[in-house]
Amino acid sequence: MTSSLDGDLVAVLRCPVCADRLALDDRTARCPRGHAYDLAKQGYLNLLPSASNGIEGDSAAMVGARTVFLGTGHYGPIRDALILQAGLGEDDLVVEVGAGTAYYLSGVLGLSPHRRGIALDVSKYAARRAARADPRIASVVCDAWRELPLMDGAANLLLNVFAPRNAAEMARVLAPDGRLLVVTPNQQHLGELVEVLGMVSVDEQKERRLEESLAGEFERVGTELVEETMRLDRSAVEQLVLMTPSARHLDYRELLQRIGVLPEPMLVTLSVNLSTWSRTSSTPQSA
Repeated sequence: MTSSLDGDLVAVLRCPVCADRLALDDRTARCPRGHAYDLAKQGYLNLLPSASNGIEGDSAAMVGARTVFLGTGHYGPIRDALILQAGLGEDDLVVEVGAGTAYYLSGVLGLSPHRRGIALDVSKYAARRAARADPRIASVVCDAWRELPLMDGAANLLLNVFAPRNAAEMARVLAPDGRLLVVTPNQQHLGELVEVLGMVSVDEQKERRLEESLAGEFERVGTELVEETMRLDRSAVEQLVLMTPSARHLDYRELLQRIGVLPEPMLVTLSVNLSTWSRTSSTPQSA
């Protein structure tokens, strides 16, 4: 399966240079001012501003590890919880910021053939995977910390799973009655692995920082705990570590040595908070 990136989906995208609406011309997205962006042969559209060149997204190895690990279904409880909270209409548009391989986005779209999705990620390697996740999904490379390449109020639902949050931009692109679903790890998440493998630990102030990062643009309307015990063999533990930011600073040989002495299967806690947010009344309405 590859992303179709049809005219309807391109029409909700906007030019990263001048913010004009884009339109599809064969395999090129163009704005009225002449800025043009070619669809990559792997199926994604690169709308990353030139000023963002060099920004570090997930590497090919990290994306590969994520593809393998998520394919095992161990993070299925997170996707299932998102599906239950989505509350989508039959033809709604779902946008995932920091979508990675679009594992969660494709699940939330469900079985409706009329629902559409846009996967946003800074990593071209992730964008390639997302473009193949579901033909209803358009895969777009962009920088989540800058202006998102979407028209005002385009999204009925925003997903943000273990990803950066630009509150002002997310509020701008979300429809007035839309919702934002955010998944964040808590201190119990992967607790059995963090110290023994030298992984990055979860900030104990994570929830406070989440609240502060969205304050003024969104208000929380609900939170649920998603928690399961995963039974992981050593290969799954390896892929799990390699798909996280910890992969950037761990020595691979030492990591394999540490994993090699773990019991098999290893019982590991999946523990995240799924919070639901709506736009505040002070957020400007889309034009």
